[in-house]
Amino acid sequence: MPTILITGANRGIGLEFARQYAADGWRVIAAARRPGEAEELKQLGVEVEQLDAAEGASIHALADRLKGRAIDVLIANAGVLPRGVDTAEWTKAFATNCIGPTLLAKAFKAHMAAGGKMIAITSKMGSIADNESGGAIAYRSSKAALNAAWRSLSIDWRGDDIALAMLHPGWVQTDMGGAGAAIDPTTSVSGMPATIAGLTRDRTGSFLNYDGQELPW
Repeated sequence: MPTILITGANRGIGLEFARQYAADGWRVIAAARRPGEAEELKQLGVEVEQLDAAEGASIHALADRLKGRAIDVLIANAGVLPRGVDTAEWTKAFATNCIGPTLLAKAFKAHMAAGGKMIAITSKMGSIADNESGGAIAYRSSKAALNAAWRSLSIDWRGDDIALAMLHPGWVQTDMGGAGAAIDPTTSVSGMPATIAGLTRDRTGSFLNYDGQELPW
């Protein structure tokens, strides 16, 4: 039975990932900041672990607890949408959206099974080439930084049997995306397992749409 680790799994896209992978027979390790409140995860019967995805100590504690467990797919899904541009919000965005996922990848590299895949849930709003509307400076810059950091990891790890990719899930109807977003979590997530399954080492470091199409940097 393959194993997947999903962060930010207590709601939205992360919860839907947990639901769909569990239904497909995967062993799901679902990480949430407050596991005691993750009632929907518990109802899925998945393994729930505590993780503050923006805290290095919490990331390393989870890696220690899962030492010896082989992980086939890691999805760094936890993220925040900062409101406004001030030091506190911008710093929080970088800690959660870029630094945390990068520390997570480094902490779990040794846990990955042969042919393992690491996925960062990013956003088209992190694309510099695609930015024609401006705004959302803190969010855009944190996702652009995530893309740059994981691209570097993919280059540094080319000699290892791991493939990395940054996936844009679409504009999704979640607490972050809002009720007016284009697609629901089920639609978004249903397209991504095939993209993840088809990720090969020759495409490591790619910036992809949820349907597998390449996105501009």
